[in-house]
Amino acid sequence: MSDFIGDWHALVILFVAGVIPNQIWRMLGLWFGGGIDEGSELLVWVRAVATAVLAGVIAQIVVEPPGALASVPGALRYGAVVAGFAVFMLTRKSIFAGVVAGEIVMLAGKWWLG
Repeated sequence: MSDFIGDWHALVILFVAGVIPNQIWRMLGLWFGGGIDEGSELLVWVRAVATAVLAGVIAQIVVEPPGALASVPGALRYGAVVAGFAVFMLTRKSIFAGVVAGEIVMLAGKWWLG
């Protein structure tokens, strides 16, 4: 089991430094945001900013791919973006569905190309 998990000290540090601080802010967000109307201007703005940040990150990764993604042909990267956008539009603008579809196309294409 130790070979599968690795160094347990690293997992404890990851949990303390990464999970706990994030969960505090998530719980505060749930507590403060529980009474906000989903159609309010504030929430529409937050959703728009989050979508814009996601689009920017995806554009940067597609145009200037980091690491192993640089070995993936440009046509496959752009095709995955097109597929993700198509699924996004077909699923009544579900960001999750669009991202998952793009990832599936990217992984399937890389597997097929070898």
